[in-house]
Amino acid sequence: MQRALDLARQSPDPRPNPRVGCVILSAAGEPLGEGWHDGPGAPHAEIVALRAAGAAAHGATAVVTLEPCNHTGRTGPCSQALIDAGVARVMFAQADPNPEAAGGAAALRAAGIQAEGGLASESARAVNPTWTFAMTHQRPHVRWKTAATLDGRVAAVDGSSRWITGPAARADVHQLRAQVDAVMVGNGTLFADDPELTVRLADPAESVPQPLRVVVGQRAVPAAAKARMAEPMSNFVHIPNRQPGYALAELFRRGAHSVLLEGGPTLARAFLRAGLIDAITWYTAPALLGAGREVVPSLGIATIDAALRFTVTDVRQVGEDVRIDMEPGTDPERG
Repeated sequence: MQRALDLARQSPDPRPNPRVGCVILSAAGEPLGEGWHDGPGAPHAEIVALRAAGAAAHGATAVVTLEPCNHTGRTGPCSQALIDAGVARVMFAQADPNPEAAGGAAALRAAGIQAEGGLASESARAVNPTWTFAMTHQRPHVRWKTAATLDGRVAAVDGSSRWITGPAARADVHQLRAQVDAVMVGNGTLFADDPELTVRLADPAESVPQPLRVVVGQRAVPAAAKARMAEPMSNFVHIPNRQPGYALAELFRRGAHSVLLEGGPTLARAFLRAGLIDAITWYTAPALLGAGREVVPSLGIATIDAALRFTVTDVRQVGEDVRIDMEPGTDPERG
């Protein structure tokens, strides 16, 4: 299975599909064929491995990081391909959480093929964390990104907010954008900052997919807004609804499995109240304003016992600023 996991990690970036690796083994445990999935429309890992193994796949064992799909989309079901190849056994790590593609193991067993799952399942899930989350929860994973002063201000009294953090932190944000399917702001941020919401890396030769540029809110987006005009223009999405759940459902329908929430305090509060923030990346600048707009408006929390608590997963310095990564959780020392 370790070899199959290594193959899965070789996939360049198959979004919106998961990374999958497969090895075909002889009865003696010798590799006969192997492969990984390259992206939408490309053969799945099992098909690549079966083609490499050829007729020798008959009676062999297929080791795959994800339960073979039982779904016909751009390609046919891998479960049927394994049945047609005459493999004797299939070992897979992660059960498929996608309800549209699940059922491969049952189809294999119905055809008389031994199918076993669960081997190194945690490692397999770690290869596709946001895809697994999205398929399990049927909505995109949401990471809230914010940048604030030491006293938690995101803008000065006069409304100015550029730039709270330094160049290194701003470049780091573009790396975050490169890892997600959508970048989201609300109307307030759109009209205040006119952000482009694209990925702009320091190395222009480094090519990455551009995320969807999402604006949430009922106000019409101006025709000349940078987010609307940026290339590719087809990546712009306006969701004229203030409900976080509605916005995420719409993005999931469009194939987005991960969202970077870059909106201002109002949008952040809406997502916090809805319990729809799954991770936080917080940049703190070594600066004080003393007044100005806060990171989040009132959440209606009156006592310390009701505070929203998060678990710190990483802390590091980025240029002159500090980046803190967190996930929802409880401080065990506070209960």
